[in-house]
Amino acid sequence: MIKNLSLIFCVLFSITVLSQTDNKKPKMNFYLNPALNVGYNLGNQIKDNQNKDSQYYQQYVAPYLPNKITFGMSMVGGYHFLPNFAIGTGLKYSYIDPDFHMLYWLIQPKFIFNPGDEAFFVDITYGKQFNNSAVSNSDFWSMKAGLQVAYSKRISQEGGLVLEKFQLGSSNAVFIGISYGITVFSNKNYTVEGL
Repeated sequence: MIKNLSLIFCVLFSITVLSQTDNKKPKMNFYLNPALNVGYNLGNQIKDNQNKDSQYYQQYVAPYLPNKITFGMSMVGGYHFLPNFAIGTGLKYSYIDPDFHMLYWLIQPKFIFNPGDEAFFVDITYGKQFNNSAVSNSDFWSMKAGLQVAYSKRISQEGGLVLEKFQLGSSNAVFIGISYGITVFSNKNYTVEGL
């Protein structure tokens, strides 16, 4: 999974850097992006098929398999320095299970296609846990694809589909879900509302 995401990142980054850039394409400059997401565990059938009365399940399996539903919130700040590429960093809180309250530090490259009023974007995010929970030293990868729609001269709304993979000790979980957020940016001429 990590190799695949790294390959996708390298290909998209190469396309962005090596393509001819049009200086007239708008850029957000500095931006702040708070977002909420909810997801469904694609691998939860493993938990349902276990013998839940066994001592092995209670001691080793149950503490490391998450619920069917997860939710989270993130705050990412960054800089949009190329017409089709921005990079940000921030924090994410994920609730996976009553014992799994995870705080992550993030790094997030953002690829923006058709920047401006209705931009299509793809975020590839890596996060490293920095708090102690039922599992410590967890990390996750996610990919989000969505649409950013102008709301005012310095704010856009965004919605998208999210695929997240969490490494939780010796187990991992994959969630698919939806995300909603807003993006506040410094360039008031980024969208038609600012012109």
